Amino acid sequence: MGLSRLAALHGVATSYSPSADVTVAVADDTVVAVLAALGVDAATPEAVRESLAAAESSAAARLLPPTLVVWAGEPLPRALTALPSGTVLHIALEDAGSPPLPRMSVRPDRPEPAVSGRAAVDTGAGTGTDTGGNTAADVGAGPGADSGTGADSGTGADAGTGAGVSPTPAWWVEPPLGAHRLSVRVPDGRDASCTLVVAPARAPQPPARTHGFLVQLYSLLSARSWGMGDLGDLADLAAWSGRTLGTGFVQVNPLHTAVLGDPTDPSPYRPSSRRFPDPVHLHVESVPEYGHVPDRGALDDLRQDAATLGDTVLNKGALIDRDAVWELKRQALELVADVPLTPGRRAAYCDFLAEQGRALEDHALWCALAELHGSDWHSWPAALRDPRSQATARARRELMDRVDFHCRLAWLTDSQLAAAQRAALDAGMAVGIVHDLAVGVHPGGADAWAQQDALAHGMSVGAPPDAFNAHGQDWGLPPWRPDALAASGYAPFRGLLRGLLAHAGALRIDHVMGLFRLWWVPEGRPPTEGTYVRHDAEAMLAVLVLEAHRAGAVVMGEDLGTVEPGVREALARRGVLGTSVLWFERDWAGSGRPLPPEQWREGCLATVTTHDLPSTAARLTGDHVRLRHRLGLLAGGLAEEVTADATDTAEWLGYLARLGLLPEGEGDEEGAVRAVHRFLLRTPARMVGVWLPDALGDRRPQNLPGTWDQYPNWRLPVADAEGHPVALEELAVAPRLHRLMEALAPREAPPEYRPEPRP
Repeated sequence: MGLSRLAALHGVATSYSPSADVTVAVADDTVVAVLAALGVDAATPEAVRESLAAAESSAAARLLPPTLVVWAGEPLPRALTALPSGTVLHIALEDAGSPPLPRMSVRPDRPEPAVSGRAAVDTGAGTGTDTGGNTAADVGAGPGADSGTGADSGTGADAGTGAGVSPTPAWWVEPPLGAHRLSVRVPDGRDASCTLVVAPARAPQPPARTHGFLVQLYSLLSARSWGMGDLGDLADLAAWSGRTLGTGFVQVNPLHTAVLGDPTDPSPYRPSSRRFPDPVHLHVESVPEYGHVPDRGALDDLRQDAATLGDTVLNKGALIDRDAVWELKRQALELVADVPLTPGRRAAYCDFLAEQGRALEDHALWCALAELHGSDWHSWPAALRDPRSQATARARRELMDRVDFHCRLAWLTDSQLAAAQRAALDAGMAVGIVHDLAVGVHPGGADAWAQQDALAHGMSVGAPPDAFNAHGQDWGLPPWRPDALAASGYAPFRGLLRGLLAHAGALRIDHVMGLFRLWWVPEGRPPTEGTYVRHDAEAMLAVLVLEAHRAGAVVMGEDLGTVEPGVREALARRGVLGTSVLWFERDWAGSGRPLPPEQWREGCLATVTTHDLPSTAARLTGDHVRLRHRLGLLAGGLAEEVTADATDTAEWLGYLARLGLLPEGEGDEEGAVRAVHRFLLRTPARMVGVWLPDALGDRRPQNLPGTWDQYPNWRLPVADAEGHPVALEELAVAPRLHRLMEALAPREAPPEYRPEPRP
C-alpha cells in the first residue's frame, strides 16, 4: 500500500485498464524506476516510508498547488474558496503595464448566485478534482502532484466531470486572461504563492464548415524547389487552393528542427527542437539578401545543383534526400548571411532576438556545438553537456559568429512561415496554415539539452500493448516531468505553444491524450514494462486554450486509437477539436456498422485517411495489404487479411451507394474516392480534410508504421495513380484533383494556374 500511495501522490499508475473489463498490474520495479526519474526514492521499503511521509507532510502544509487554474466566467477552484477567512490575496499580473488589481481578502460571506455561463459548469476531475488540479486531500501533494484522479488505476481522465468548484464569492476580483503570480497570506502568518493561469472557457472555433488539404510539405515539390517542398511551395499551394478551389486551410507535417545525422532521421515526429522550425524548409531565393550576394557564380552553381536534385526526384524516380537538400541550402545561406542587413531589416532581426531571448540563444548554440561535436549532446565533452556551465558560456562567446548564423536562420524561417500564413489569409482562407506539434523531441537534440531540468531522464514515451501491437511501442522521446512543468507555471509548454501558434491558423496536437497521461518506458526495458504517468490535465488544457485564444487559432487533437474514458469529453468542453477518420467511424457500441453521418461529432477534423494510414486508392484496391505482406508486417495470412479488408471496404461502399453518394457505380476507383469525401460533407464536422495524394490517386503511404529501412518513410514525393511524381504546377491543373474538389465545393471552371514568379 505504501508504494501505491506514494505512486498515486506523484501521478504514477500502479495498474492500467487497456479495456473496460481488463486491469493490468504494473510491476513494482517499473514504478520504482519511474518514481526515481521524478526525483522520488522508492528503492527500499524504508525509502518508500520516508518519501511517503515527506510527500504527505508537504501536502498537509501546502496552502496552494504550484499552478492553479481559473476558467474565466466559471466558479473558482476549491483551493481558493477553501482558504481561511481573513486570508489576503495579491495577484501580480503577467502584463506589468496593466492596472494593478486590488488586494482581496477572503470573507465568510455568502457566494453570489450562479449566473449564466457559470451555473452547472463542471471543471473538476472525475473524482472530486478542483480546477487547480488537486483533490482536497492531495493539494500540492509532493513534486508530482497532479489532477488527483486516481492515477494508480489509470482512470479518471475526464478532467471536468465532477465536483471540486464553488460558486464565485463576492470578494473575488477576476484577473484578466494570462499567467499571473498569486500570493496569499493566511491569518496565522503563513504565506504561499503559485502561478495562476486564467484562461477563457473555450478555444477559438473554426467557421461552421470549411475544407482543405492535408500534405507533408517535403513531398510537395515545385519545378523551382531545391529537391523537396519548401515554404515558398506552401505559400503557393495556399494561395492557389484558397483562390481557385475555395479551400479554408492547408495542414502540414511538423516543421520542427531535425537532428542532423548521417543520414538525418527523416521523420518529422522525432525532432531536435519543437521550439524552432527547420531552415531546410526555407525558400532560399525569397530571402531579401539573396539578390545582393556578390558571388553570383557560386549561387548559380548551387541553383543548378538544386535543379538537378529536384529533377531526379520528379523525373527519375529518386527519393527525397533531405541531407543533400540541406547541404546545398546551407552553402547558399552562408553566402546570403554575409550580406549586411539594411537598417530596417537589422531592426526587425534585433526585435526577433529580443522576443525569443534565451530559448533562441540556447538553440543556436546547440546547433553551433553540434557542428563541432556531433548532434547528440550526450557525447560532447562533459563540461558542455550542461547548458549553464562556464565552459558552455565560454563556447557561446567563442562561437558567436556561428550562433548568430543559426539565429539568423531561425529568423528567416519564421519570416517565411509568416508569409505563408499571410498568403493563405489573403487568398480568403478561413483558417489558413494548420501546423502540427509532435509528441516529443529526440533525446540528443537541442531541446533535450537546453531543457534538461524539465525532462525525465532515463525514460521514453510510448504506448502499452494493445490489440494492434502486442509488444507495445517505444517512441524514443523523453517525456516532460509533470512536477517540473507545474513548478515552472508551465513556462516551457507556454513558450512552445506561443512559438508554434505565432503564424498558425490552427494547431494539430499529435497524440493529444498526452495532455492527460503518457506511457513511460524505463530505459533498457521493453514497452510492456512501462506505466502511465499523469499530467495535470486541467492546467495543460488551460495553458493550451489561453495561448490559442491569444493567437486567435483553432486547436485540434489527434485522438485516434485507445483513448481514456472522459478525455474526448474534456477536450470538447474546452473547444479542442478531435480527429475522425472515416474507416474507423463505426457504431462500436452497437451494430458495428458504419456510423451514420448525422451521428458523427461536430467538433472534429473529418478525413478519410492520414499520413500513417494507407491512401484511399490503396485501401479501395487492397494494395496496402499486399504491401504489408511483402514487408512481412501482416499478423495473419495474406488471403485472410485480403478477405477481411475487402469485406470492410465493400460494406462501406455498399453503405455509400445506399446513401446515393456513389453515382459512378461499382468498379470506379476514382468515383469511390469522391464518394467517401461526399460522405464527409454529410457529417456535421466543422473541418473536412482531403489528403492531397488522394486527390491524385497516389497509392503509396507516406509512412508505414512498423518499418525503418524496409520502406522509404517520409521520403516520397506526391505522385499520381501510376506512381509518377507530380509537381505543384502539374497538380494545380490535374483533372482528377479538380473533379474531386468540385464534388466538395462546386465552383466555376478554374482559370489556368500560373504561379507567381519568385525573386
